[in-house]
Order: sequence, then structure tokens, then C-alpha cells
Amino acid sequence: MTPVLNISTYLFVPIPDAAQLRDVLHERAIHANLKGTILIAEEGINMFLAGDADVVRGFVTELKKDERFASLEPKESWSDHQPFRKMLVKVKNEIIRMNMPTIRPSSGRAPAVAPETLRRWLEAGHDDAGRPVVTLDTRNDFEVDQGTFENAIDWRITKFTEFPQALSAHKTEFEGKTVVSFCTGGIRCEKAAILMQNEGIENVYQLEGGILKYFELTDGAHYNGGCFVFDQREVLGVDLDAVPLVHGNAPVDADKAPD
Repeated sequence: MTPVLNISTYLFVPIPDAAQLRDVLHERAIHANLKGTILIAEEGINMFLAGDADVVRGFVTELKKDERFASLEPKESWSDHQPFRKMLVKVKNEIIRMNMPTIRPSSGRAPAVAPETLRRWLEAGHDDAGRPVVTLDTRNDFEVDQGTFENAIDWRITKFTEFPQALSAHKTEFEGKTVVSFCTGGIRCEKAAILMQNEGIENVYQLEGGILKYFELTDGAHYNGGCFVFDQREVLGVDLDAVPLVHGNAPVDADKAPD
């Protein structure tokens, strides 16, 4: 059986022609027999695609010919079956909904920490400046239940729009510490890190590439369990292969991108 290549990637970049781009990408994806979800908004693009490896990579290569998307860096994993049931290309108000229009990652990111560096910090128990390091899980509660970093902060939010209020209630807990926000692939923790900076938290990083990149580039140390993904595989282990759900509490429509 030929393995199926799965990719996830996103980029915050202004897309004033979101509706027109939606039509182009939908036609291109259907013609290529790809399945998955592409979300487009004025603030950027978020893609989850699966199919023949050459076709998937070719789709990305063609998209990157548009200079706006030249820096896309998909995260890859494999499955023995097609994990999506259909191909959806949608125009949204936000590619990841936070309901805070002042948070504009395309205007400037918060600092990012590489997976290898975070692993080293967690091993040492502090960052390179000697500050204690805490990890902040920005995902929804049912995702956290499948796995997270050891001793990660988990505010049990049920959707990302709850994150700003949770931060407001807890931000004083980060004084004197370095906080690393993380999520599945980087998109939520990127907005979260900017918000934390805006709220006056001094030593803030986002985990570059999220949990999936951490799995890809490290041995997964200091992470317990798997990572929930929004397709029919549901949970990936440190080796990026599918593993069983810890609890049977996945969304009814697992093909839906995170909210």
C-alpha cells in the first residue's frame, strides 16, 4: 500500500484577495485529488492536506510561486490511508479565531524558540539566562487530555477564544519566569505569545512549529502522551504515527480545523 503524505502548514500574511484565492486553490486541489482543509482569511492561510506525496509537494511548490507564500514550511507525517473524507477550502474571518483584531502576527511575531532549544531548557530546568521555564498549553481541553509537556500549564479552555480571559486571570503567575506557549503546529501559540507580550509579560516565546515539529526534531523528551490532530488519525505519537485515543472524547467531526 502506498503511504499517504499528510502536511500541515500556516502563514500569517495579508490576503486581500481571499475569495479569489479560495476559488483557485479549490479547483487546483480537486484536480489534484487532494483531501483536507484550507482556511483563508485576510490575515493568512492555514492548510491541512493529504494525498500522493509528489502531488502534495507539487501543490505546495505551486503555491509558493506566489511570493506571499514563499516562506511556507509544511510539517510532514505519513499514514497508510487517506485521513480526510473531503476537500474543503473556506474563507474565514480569521484562520484561527481569537476575536482580537489587534493581534496581527503578520505585523510582527513574538520571539520563537526552536524545538531543540526547548528540549535543552526543559532538561536543564531553566533557560540560557537561568530563568525557570514554564510551558503553556494553548489548546482545547480535549486535546490536552491526549498528551502535553510535563508540568505544562493547562487552563482547561474549551475553545481558543477563551484564551485571552484566562490569560488575564493568570498573567501574574509568570513573573520572573520564561514562558513558552505551544500548540499543535504553531498557529495558536503564535497569537497567544503576541497577546502575552501585549499584556506586559516580559519573557515570552512561542514553540516554533508546535508539538509536531518538536516530535519531528527531537526525541520527544519531557512530553507525555500523543498529539491530537484534526483528521481521522486523531492522535499522533512521538514517532508521528497514529496512536489510540486516550479518551473517546474527540470531536464528532474530526476533519474540522482547531477552534
